[in-house]
Amino acid sequence: MFAGSKVIAHRGYWTTPGSAQNSRTSLQKALDLNIYGSETDIWITTDGKLMVNHDADFNGVVLEKASYKECKNLTLKNGEKMPQLKDLLKMMKKTKSKTKLIIEIKTHSTLEANKRAVQATLNAVKKYGIQDQVEYIAFSHDVCLELVRLDKQAKVAYLSGNKTPAQLHQDGITGIDYHISALRKHPEWIKEAHDLGMTVNVWTVNDKAGIEEMNKAGVDYITTNEPVLAIDLTR
Repeated sequence: MFAGSKVIAHRGYWTTPGSAQNSRTSLQKALDLNIYGSETDIWITTDGKLMVNHDADFNGVVLEKASYKECKNLTLKNGEKMPQLKDLLKMMKKTKSKTKLIIEIKTHSTLEANKRAVQATLNAVKKYGIQDQVEYIAFSHDVCLELVRLDKQAKVAYLSGNKTPAQLHQDGITGIDYHISALRKHPEWIKEAHDLGMTVNVWTVNDKAGIEEMNKAGVDYITTNEPVLAIDLTR
């Protein structure tokens, strides 16, 4: 019996006072909700630091072409400094919350940079010993393949919405994480994924009708900017 979709806070829980996208506070507020997951985004700098931000650039600083020195004082809308991934991993290590960190490895400008980002991310997670508290997502199929190659136990979902569950399953990828429009176009992919033992996540669903629709469709996870609303609607 399907117990209802679980909730993932998109870039943390930031649609609340004092928070900001991909901030320490947004992760803490997601942890406090005890939901399934809190999603975040990472880029690797030229000197190998993993910076947490959605867009490729922040106030004109292109993160993958910058050094850590150029990034460390970038200030978020709530006044916090842009975190490194390790700042979030430290929080995950300490928390009693069951909430997982869902790390999106962004698509860098070169295959080499993508590989560096994957290796550095897996190394950081392993260093803190929290592999069971972390899952991975990416738009880049190459990034997903590299994650699977380097960590056979990792939970890895593909975001781009242009491959069938069967194609991804063959590659060892464990889930689909598709925009709601892709799952409306291919509702059969939900059952196909489940029959293959894969998970189904949908993004980014913020309205009551969409959340109810996807919950009824039987997706495992709903990624949303409105996690409190989603909790209420998926109970």
